[in-house]
Amino acid sequence: MFNKSNLFVCDPGNYEKKDDGYGSSNITVLEGLEAVRKRPGMYIGNTGTVGLHHLIYEVVDNSIDEFLAGHGSQIEITLHLDGSVTVADNARGIPVDKHPSGKSALEVVMTILHAGGKFDNEIYKTSGGLHGVGASVVNALSSYCRVEVKKNGGVYEQEYKCGIPQFDVRRIGDTTAHGTTTTFKPDGTIFQDTTEFSFDYLCSRLRELSFLNKGICIRLVDEVKDKSEEFKYEGGLVSFVEYLNRSKVVIHPKPIYMNVDKDETIIEIALQWNDSYSESVYSYANNINTAEGGAHLTGLRGALTRVVNQLASNDKAVQNLKEGLSPEDIREGLTGVVHVKLRDPQFEGQTKNKLANSRIRTLVESSLNEKLSDYFHENPDVAKKIVSKIVDAARARIAARKAKELTRRKSALDLGGLPGKIADCQDRDPANCELFIVEGDSAGGSAKQGRDRKTQAVLPLKGKILNVEKATTDKMLSNQEIRLLVQALGTGIGRHDNDVDISKLRYHKIVIMTDADVDGAHIRTLFLTFFYRQMKEVIKRGHLYIAQPPLYRYKKSKIEHYLKDEGALDKFLVETSMQDAVIIDANEKTLELSVVKNMLSCVERRNRITNILARRRSSVVVNYLANYTKLTPEIFYNKTEFENFVEELKLHVLKYGHVYAKVDFDNEHNRYYAILDIQLSGKPYHFKLDFDFISSSEFEELKRLSMQLDSTFSLPLKYSHDKKAKIIPSWVDLREFLLSEGKSGAYIQRYKGLGEMNAEQLWETTMKPSTRQFLQVTIEDAMAADDIFSMLMGDDVPPRKEFIESNALNVRNLDA
Repeated sequence: MFNKSNLFVCDPGNYEKKDDGYGSSNITVLEGLEAVRKRPGMYIGNTGTVGLHHLIYEVVDNSIDEFLAGHGSQIEITLHLDGSVTVADNARGIPVDKHPSGKSALEVVMTILHAGGKFDNEIYKTSGGLHGVGASVVNALSSYCRVEVKKNGGVYEQEYKCGIPQFDVRRIGDTTAHGTTTTFKPDGTIFQDTTEFSFDYLCSRLRELSFLNKGICIRLVDEVKDKSEEFKYEGGLVSFVEYLNRSKVVIHPKPIYMNVDKDETIIEIALQWNDSYSESVYSYANNINTAEGGAHLTGLRGALTRVVNQLASNDKAVQNLKEGLSPEDIREGLTGVVHVKLRDPQFEGQTKNKLANSRIRTLVESSLNEKLSDYFHENPDVAKKIVSKIVDAARARIAARKAKELTRRKSALDLGGLPGKIADCQDRDPANCELFIVEGDSAGGSAKQGRDRKTQAVLPLKGKILNVEKATTDKMLSNQEIRLLVQALGTGIGRHDNDVDISKLRYHKIVIMTDADVDGAHIRTLFLTFFYRQMKEVIKRGHLYIAQPPLYRYKKSKIEHYLKDEGALDKFLVETSMQDAVIIDANEKTLELSVVKNMLSCVERRNRITNILARRRSSVVVNYLANYTKLTPEIFYNKTEFENFVEELKLHVLKYGHVYAKVDFDNEHNRYYAILDIQLSGKPYHFKLDFDFISSSEFEELKRLSMQLDSTFSLPLKYSHDKKAKIIPSWVDLREFLLSEGKSGAYIQRYKGLGEMNAEQLWETTMKPSTRQFLQVTIEDAMAADDIFSMLMGDDVPPRKEFIESNALNVRNLDA
């Protein structure tokens, strides 16, 4: 599972055998590991998507802390096919010597809560792992965990199941390298919602860490999707702000940057204004994303308000304003990052969302006050541009308030403040009410006729609504479609929290219902942009949904069926073809329907695993290995047997192309491996064939499925239905035959627009609570969301083009 040969793309450096000052005596134990599995939310926030990814962050944070302490320069995270994860670094390695408790320090760190070097201020001066629960909690919440440490010339390992060691820490080989490799598989009985990691979600956090720790090299590899990303930024926070502003038009070319080391605290700030209407300021403490801000963010905002007001006090444009500048005016269009590194950070809770050290506010405010004043004094041209931008923001705010007041007065004249186009529901309790926002009068008419009038309201809007990413509030409110939507929802709009009164929301389910084509996707994105920029609280409270109308309609004789996607269609076609059919094996044994379904399910799983493994190794090699009965983990420890096996593999591959293989010895693990270079149909493959691959759970599953498909029943199979009979060589061929039979004589319609459905069809497939499917819109990563909306809906074309081109292959998934 873990391929050492391609671990680092940067030079790992050579290990020097010496006392690194980090041993078992530095590991402080506060209490035992208890109740973590029973109450995981206390330690990782929740057991949903956020908590699942938090496991990786806990391990990565340990490697980052080593980097901050001056050790290590690379981290690699690998997502494996079986759902496990490997995090490897080239730092000092967790101590393995005997701890005063009598156990190895490695076992103490991995099995005892609040055990770690982070409680020793001399080892980690500005650690993010304040609570010291990272490694042990990850271990406790994993069904399987293995740690390999390279330290002091040796390679050591220990494995765990549900946090329990399976053997004492043992030395397995020799090495000149150093570092820690942790592999774990989240426990599905704890993470019941999902155990699937998101590559994009991880990219966002790992990119963030590389910006916050300039010079570190972080690589993420996804074996499932066969893609990887590497993050290394020498510019630190300056590069961070430039990255955040890459799809925006900036007011001044270079970010304003300051770095202050004061009272054992390092304060780093980078600021740059752009021509957008949104504030994007992010705060961190010891690498931890403090999403709810805290003392450091309050200090930054206070200094900004004071310095800019002093700067603008003599500006004629400011003096001509009927009102002064508000703090929101000053921060409109500001992209910034503040990162403080301090000893003993105080956070509110284990999830560490808000920094509570009150002294930090004064430190940040006084430091930025001085540095920003000096900067504006030394760069008057930049100062002038920024003040001009802020004055424009103030004027727009005043104009927007007048427009809102005018809209409010107009709404009061309407019946109940609702637009005439809406078909409202009868219920007046918002908790029971749903609003379907529908594109066009055609689909709107069907939705109005098919809905449940008691609880479902329908608002048809014509064409594409205004792109609010590029519009001021007064311009928005002059747009008829936006005004209709604002009136229907009843909360008011605005980019600031106090602009929207969520208690006045008339519908607690707001459903965007658009066509499943390119235009529909664009309209949906415009709506999402509107809610994200102007009614973010609606998304935060979980009130916004996207309807998922079916993609296919199947009709044959009197049978009519609606199917959500291609996978559901294939499953339906196979099951339809098996109805009233008889399938017999070569021994004339009639197979039960449930048995056939199970075998076909094995075919699907086998195909999926084979396709993934074959990306780097070819299907020729993977299928051969899966059916090679003599291939066991033990063969890698016997030179003669392993060389004979490699020769047999070479002879097989030579039937289809060219192959070069080299056998070598792994000193760190005392076993053999082979490096293969293969050319098949003009496509090259270069890979390592080793113990880790053969013993991986995905390859073992592939071997099990192959054996089950080949040996459970005698082949070939015979399919009979009515007067039709056919001999079928294998289970794979049977599945393809059933798909073809299911399509025979049937009409399969792929829907492109909601207007193609009548009222009854729309109700049954998309609006009926018992049969419909909705996607709930959430903001799990505010920075990524802000970045995507700016890129897709802003004026800067190159980043948008690059994003669309790089995601072209995933276009079918954009609906989510």
